[in-house]
Amino acid sequence: MNAPELSSSPYTHNNQNVRKVMLQVQIAALPALFTHIYLFGFGIVVQWILAVMTLLIVEYVMLRMRGRPVLPFITDMSGLITITGLVFCIPPDSPWWIIVSGSTFALIFGKHLYGGLGYNPFNPAMLGYAFLLISFPVQMTQWTLPSSLSGHSISFLESAYYIFTGHIPGMNLDALTGATPLNSVRTGLSQGITVVDSIRTEASSHLFGLSSWGWVNVAFMVGGVWMIITRSISWQFPVGFLGALGLMSFIFNQIDPNLYPPMSFTLLSGGTMLAAFFIITDPVTASTTPKGRFIYACGIGILVYVIRNWGAFPDGIAFAILLMNIAVPLIDQYTQPRVFGHKR
Repeated sequence: MNAPELSSSPYTHNNQNVRKVMLQVQIAALPALFTHIYLFGFGIVVQWILAVMTLLIVEYVMLRMRGRPVLPFITDMSGLITITGLVFCIPPDSPWWIIVSGSTFALIFGKHLYGGLGYNPFNPAMLGYAFLLISFPVQMTQWTLPSSLSGHSISFLESAYYIFTGHIPGMNLDALTGATPLNSVRTGLSQGITVVDSIRTEASSHLFGLSSWGWVNVAFMVGGVWMIITRSISWQFPVGFLGALGLMSFIFNQIDPNLYPPMSFTLLSGGTMLAAFFIITDPVTASTTPKGRFIYACGIGILVYVIRNWGAFPDGIAFAILLMNIAVPLIDQYTQPRVFGHKR
């Protein structure tokens, strides 16, 4: 009779690993990528290629300096998630050194200096984004206008030429770039100027009354819902974040509907859905308890609304996430679930 096979606990395992989870996130971002290309041109593709090249160089150098094997760590796709999140946050036709410096800073100071994946307290992509916002505010606020407003769809070669040289022969660049709707709202609030009517007019000129930013956010939401269904992310993150942000927007819109934009604009502008489904769900820097995830996400939603409307930056997602990253240990400490079998 054969001896029983012994194994240590846990006896059940799921089929997930770091590489598989990261790949699922990349696939979920594809609808937003294709929508972004259709509306804003191929600049984001050029930026992503530059970011990948930077990733390979920085990861190789840092892993060698740390005495770690290169191939296992460089192929876990964790760095790819960082640069993908950062690429979606920067202007698609910003100078080449923007994405290179932002990716380098994110990977070195957001990941490797803390010991690599699993040890970093701050979200690397948002750390790189905050670095770019503070260091290069002019370049980070000049966004490529959607083709429906500029009247010209920028090709891949035109985007590459513009990113590396700063101009496109025979083309007026002032007609291709401008402020984002969020930037217009923040400027209007600081000056007490009503901009809600212009937002509604701009949105009404697009398909189904959604602006270009609205469609990009819808695409992110589609990918995010798929990740919830496949259990790649926890539902508490998007529900808490969007619920808190939407509630704040509803309250202030009811107070002064002519000054504060409606909830639909708040939820479908800037990087709202990117943050809700792809950034704040980072398993390393976010809260780990079920109740803590919801509190963490609600805190980010409230901070995003405050920074957007009364802060110095139009979106505020990066700073809101980094501030709540600091609070994660405290949140986890006070939201530990009751141990099974514990008596009241």
